[in-house]
Amino acid sequence: MPDLDLCYMPASEALRRFKAKTLSPVELMEAVIGRAEATKDKVNAFTNTHFDEAMALAKKAEAKYAKGKKTGPLEGLPAGIKDESYIKGKPTTGGSLITRNFVADTSSTMNERIIRAGGIVHARTATPEFSCAAYTWSRLWGVTRNPWNPKFTPGGSSGGSAASLASGTSSIATGSDIGGSIRIPASACGVVGYKPPYGRNPDDPPFNLDFYCHTGPLARTVEDAILLQNVMTGPSPLDIASLRPKLTLPTRFKPIKGWKIGYSMDLGGFEVDPEVVKNTKKALDVFRSLGAEVEEVNLGWGPEVLEAGLAYLNHLFGAFLSKLLPHHADEMTTYARKFAEEGAGSKATDFVASLEVAGRMYTTLGPLLEKYNVLICPTTALPSVPADHDQSKDEIRINGKLVNPSLGWVMTTPFNMMSRCPVLSVPSGHAKNGVPTGIQIVGRTYSDEDVFRAGMAYEKAVGGWYGEKARRPKL
Repeated sequence: MPDLDLCYMPASEALRRFKAKTLSPVELMEAVIGRAEATKDKVNAFTNTHFDEAMALAKKAEAKYAKGKKTGPLEGLPAGIKDESYIKGKPTTGGSLITRNFVADTSSTMNERIIRAGGIVHARTATPEFSCAAYTWSRLWGVTRNPWNPKFTPGGSSGGSAASLASGTSSIATGSDIGGSIRIPASACGVVGYKPPYGRNPDDPPFNLDFYCHTGPLARTVEDAILLQNVMTGPSPLDIASLRPKLTLPTRFKPIKGWKIGYSMDLGGFEVDPEVVKNTKKALDVFRSLGAEVEEVNLGWGPEVLEAGLAYLNHLFGAFLSKLLPHHADEMTTYARKFAEEGAGSKATDFVASLEVAGRMYTTLGPLLEKYNVLICPTTALPSVPADHDQSKDEIRINGKLVNPSLGWVMTTPFNMMSRCPVLSVPSGHAKNGVPTGIQIVGRTYSDEDVFRAGMAYEKAVGGWYGEKARRPKL
């Protein structure tokens, strides 16, 4: 049996122990791979795995530490990489039968940086087809399940990354977020997920030019999220939208005593499950205990926000997928095919209208964030949905009311619309069914440090999330 304390050890602590020669990257990799083998049928977090190569690289990292050689900031850590971005010479399936045999001839910038920093890609993490859903299943790889309760989804589209972290089969993991795809699984799996401001982290074309789209880290601690973020971030000559200069985040912050924090339980237009409300209120009490002044705010937003966000996603993302319909419709999942069909019918006027709504949203959010240090709200309006949920045919009800079956159960998309705002999702508790819940900490535009300062203070106050056996899923 793998050593679960090793499997759940924070990445930052593992690095400190590597350097102190009290832990070897080989020992960590053996434990993580053993845990992956033991839990794969229950969770199904991975697609392609590279375990033999990972062990060989772990031995090289071990030798570096043993000889006191220069090591990278991620040297020897098992890194789960979302099966969406590219690694040269390795398959990237995007969760689709259409691209099941695709092998990249280049590496995505963020993956190249992780590998150069010494991160070891032991596995690719599962996604829904083309990352176009808030749950994770595909015809190619099957259903990925929530480690806390397998009846439910770990969220999506970075569901495999979050499920892997929650089940102890990666030390750090990557995600991408175009409608909530980092924060949704972070919430549903009880881990930390960061959507940086648009342009902070480089991405691949053409979606590097889509301001809804962000790449970012997932981790089990706030410090580990910072660790990975500091590697992923910075300008790239391959991404015109990437920001310079590089922002390097600290891992130690001053207290938040005296801060003013605004919160909204429903963002003006969402139905929110009572258990999510209860856990969010408990989290807000933690911030009060830290000396922050916490006040409810009214953003003046309504149902038009989600409608506009969906219209934008249909027009760009859905339309992008629609080119597959003439020759590959029969290979697509039901949900990807419907999304592509809706995208094919989108009009430029729908797109422009979505921009008008986003403009009006910021006329209240912007001034509000001048008054408050951060805004807090739930990450998801419902802890999770069934693992095999299909938005093309299934219904979702919250408080007895029908909500949009695609993104109506999550509260993340408004902050893709407000894409220059950094957003950190951290755990807020568990629902009665065992599934975790989360809160979003939203900062002023490009004020990354603020959300991490709040997140770090909160994590310290609650004592973290995976340090004790009782705080881990029973797999």
